[in-house]
Amino acid sequence: MSEKIVQLNEEVIKGQLKEMVRGSVEETLNELLEQEAEKLTQAARYERNETRQGYRSGHY
Repeated sequence: MSEKIVQLNEEVIKGQLKEMVRGSVEETLNELLEQEAEKLTQAARYERNETRQGYRSGHY
């Protein structure tokens, strides 16, 4: 009476895990790049500042 209640597809699980990790890494890298750009320009995105020396063009 040891019937399988749940069937796991290892390939599907690996694929979903891979996408989840990829998304998490992408999100982390984008945030790090955003912080670096703010540090270099001394202003947040879309912020206007009289002392600001640099500028940002587009999304990196």
